[in-house]
This record gives sequence, structure tokens and C-alpha cells, in this order.
Amino acid sequence: MSEYRIETHLHTCHVSACGHLDAAALAEGYARAGYAAVAVTDHYNRDTFAYLGIDTTRPGDVITPFLEGFRRMQEACAPLGLTVYRGAELRFDECCNDYLLYGYPDELLAEPEKLFHMGIAAFAPLAREAGALLVQAHPYRKSCTPAFACYLDGVEVMNLNPRHDSRNDRAEEYAALHGLLRTGGSDCHRQEDIGRGGIIASVLPEDGGAFVRLLRAGGYTLIGAD
Repeated sequence: MSEYRIETHLHTCHVSACGHLDAAALAEGYARAGYAAVAVTDHYNRDTFAYLGIDTTRPGDVITPFLEGFRRMQEACAPLGLTVYRGAELRFDECCNDYLLYGYPDELLAEPEKLFHMGIAAFAPLAREAGALLVQAHPYRKSCTPAFACYLDGVEVMNLNPRHDSRNDRAEEYAALHGLLRTGGSDCHRQEDIGRGGIIASVLPEDGGAFVRLLRAGGYTLIGAD
């Protein structure tokens, strides 16, 4: 049976202010690590738009610059045979929680100022209506708290970023208690983060929609899980 390694959580320096690696370095690193696909989850928060020089209070296209990292990853990964899915890591003004979003239409993220103010309770039903998948990243990391389970599709229970204590055991307990999907990822920002985590599946989703269906079905194992 074939096994495909898939990264669910990474950031590029093209969009995320905290990212240290460009698309070429990420693509080469993940290819060497034996991955078949990666999901680009650049930060979608106020720091990102400040980094990109975008005034979110003024009308304009924010999706094109926000997806620059995703597009560059597509270009860099194509010659290496890696599939690329687009995602985002959202943060609202209400707190320091971060949420991984997959399978979203452009219009869902078209108005950042409105999104930042609405918070998770107002955003979650919009995400579900749009068919997107919403997973809380590292819910027990310092400054974070687990969101009410009714707003979530899943929880990142295996965050393997080496510079943070994400208290994955607590996240695992929360997901089990509330019957939420379980995901894992490297939370890649730097060279040493490449290939630390993610999922292993017996099929390789061909696009973002198929990737979301795989996550919803739970047809995978977590890298780093016992």
C-alpha cells in the first residue's frame, strides 16, 4: 500500500512576517524529506498585512498578495512532483488563538477588517456554509485557549514546532472529549522545522477539495504519534 506524507502547516517568508524560508527552500526541503504534498498556511492576521504594506481599512484586493506564498510554492513544487494545497492560519482581534483554514473560497477572506472584528463565533458558521474546514492550531500553547468545540471541525493535536511547548497531550484530550478531527503538522517557519510533522495517507488528494475530504474522513495517521 502506498503512503503519502503531507504537511498541513507551514509558512513562507513571502507572506508570513515570522517565516524564514522562501518557496524554493521549502520545496527542496520537503522533497528531500520524502513528502508528497504540502498545505501552505500563511498567517492571515494584522501582522501579515502590515508586513505586506496593506491598509486593511481601505477597499482593495487582499487575496492576491495573501496567496503569493501559495503561488510561489506551486511554481517551486511542480518540477519536484509535490502537490500544493492552499490554507490560511487566521487570528481574530478577540484573542491570540490561531485557526487553520482549508478549502475556502476567496470571498471568505476578502474583507480582513470585517473578519478580524467578527471573531470565531461569527466566522465559524460562514466557514461551514462555504464548505471550508476549520481546525484550531496548538490550542494549549502559551497565550492560547481552546475555542468552544461547536465552532471547530478539528484540533491540531500534534504540533511539532521545536521552539514551542504546544502541550499536545492536552489538545489530544480536548479533541477526544468533543469528538473533533485530529490533525498534526510541523508548523514550519525555519529550516530545522521541515518535515517534522504532518499526516500520512494511503491516497494523495489531487486538489484542495480532495484534501479537505481526506481530513473530514480521518483517513490518515499523524506523523509523530505513538
